Amino acid sequence: MSVIIEIRDASAGYNHDVVLHDVNLTIQEEDYIGVIGPNGGGKTTLVRLILGLIQPLRGEVIYHGDKQRNLIGYLPQVSQTDRSFPISVNEVVLSGLMSARSGLSTYTRNDRSRASEILEMMGIAHLRKKSIGELSGGQMQRAFLGRAIISEPRLLILDEPNTFVDNKFEHDLYELLRELNEKMAILMVSHDVGTITSYVKTIACVNRNLHYHRSNIITQSQLAAYNCPIQLITHGEVPHTVLGEHHHNHD
Repeated sequence: MSVIIEIRDASAGYNHDVVLHDVNLTIQEEDYIGVIGPNGGGKTTLVRLILGLIQPLRGEVIYHGDKQRNLIGYLPQVSQTDRSFPISVNEVVLSGLMSARSGLSTYTRNDRSRASEILEMMGIAHLRKKSIGELSGGQMQRAFLGRAIISEPRLLILDEPNTFVDNKFEHDLYELLRELNEKMAILMVSHDVGTITSYVKTIACVNRNLHYHRSNIITQSQLAAYNCPIQLITHGEVPHTVLGEHHHNHD
């Protein structure tokens, strides 16, 4: 499989606070990585490092391909979205093509056709003219997922994608991600370990350091060995998770 991104001996943080220490991770085509760990352990910092929003304090992040052209699609947490911004659902989805526009100021007929296909796929075609501020949390999540995949990136990064998602779309979301994984690598941050282990292929445990588990089957003893304080609890056939307390300022 071709390598998309390599993180080599990278440490990252904010000002003088080092959040991640000596991280090594290689993301390849067809990977489907679930990122778990306690709040404050560095999951969001890892995402920001991969996206290039922060630079490593030590080490390096190597991109195999043009970072600005169809390399990464990103679905942020809905809570980070400015609902007052005057933009329609259709425009949100189309904006996912801006990095590949090469300075062109208008979208092509093919671009708009592709946006229509994505809106249908997300089940929000009837909302295309609505302002983003008029949407429910689940509807907004669908719109921003559409924006993340419209350019057909090599890597899709999702930060807590099941937050504010209704139960029906949560199931549809994971099934859609399974299909998308045939075309692109996926890195998904989630607290819902019990659910994501049914879909991801490997697991990265992040708590100041990163421990890469090359399977989606993980035990409590392995989590303890990785210094990843997450408790796995199973009721019947349905797994649940409880996250340990945290005292860090940054994630």
